This record gives sequence, structure tokens and C-alpha cells, in this order.
Amino acid sequence: MLTWKNVINFAVNGNAKPDRRVDKTEAQWQAQLTPEQYRITRKKGTEAAHSGALCSVYDEGQYNCICCNTPLFDSSIKFSSGTGWPSFTQPIKENAIKYKKDSSFGMVRVEVMCNTCDAHLGHVFPDGPEPSGLRYCINSQAIKLDKERVNDN
Repeated sequence: MLTWKNVINFAVNGNAKPDRRVDKTEAQWQAQLTPEQYRITRKKGTEAAHSGALCSVYDEGQYNCICCNTPLFDSSIKFSSGTGWPSFTQPIKENAIKYKKDSSFGMVRVEVMCNTCDAHLGHVFPDGPEPSGLRYCINSQAIKLDKERVNDN
């Protein structure tokens, strides 16, 4: 189980190697994604709080990257954080997520990205529920729910 100490270590010292890499040109990403998906995942945008389609969905399944379909989170670790974005306590695998220090907007946070294609997903915070204490705050536009893959991690 990942902890805040692990997250900081990855953000400072480098991330786990992904199982595979997906690299595309900006034009290829723009052709594949909706304008809002592109703005969030490729340009590090965010959606307005409580506006995402997956914010209040708790169906069983697996949440995959909207860009490369890499499994990122399982529905069993999704929780209601009250923040307005889908929230999870752990990634599906340690090497599914990439971590980067983010000093934008006058604050220090840890950005989370898909480790396969570098899609911006959101941020992780140390104020989640036990036992990990982590809250992965993820944009709905950056993920898709695959209801066919239930606990298939």
C-alpha cells in the first residue's frame, strides 16, 4: 500500500517504470480526444468542482486512462471526499501513476499523471481515509469507467 512518504519519494526521486509507453503527437491526441479531454489531460487543465460525470458514480468496475486505456483505479477504492472530483485511495498498481511536484497557483501539490502516456489526471493529497491516508483527486474527463473489468487487477 502506497503512503504519502512513497508519493513524495516518487515525486522527488523518480517514478516506477511503467509496464508500457504510449507516445503520440499533439495532433494525434487532438484527433482522438474531445476538446475538454485534451485541455485537461494534455494541457494540465481541471474541470469545475462537481461538474464531472463520474463524480457521484459508484458502479463496480475499473477506471482507465481516457487517453491510452491503461487501468488506473479500481471502483473498490473510490470514496466520496466531498471535494467535487472522483476520489480514490490507491492506484490499481504502484507503477500505474506518475508523480510530479506542482508549484503552480502559489501552492505546492503533487500532480498525478498516467505513467503510460503522461496524461494529467489531477493531484494527490495526504488527507484521505485510513489506512493509506491518500486522496487521489481525479478529473472525470481524464478517466473512463470500464464496467466489464470488475476486480480484474
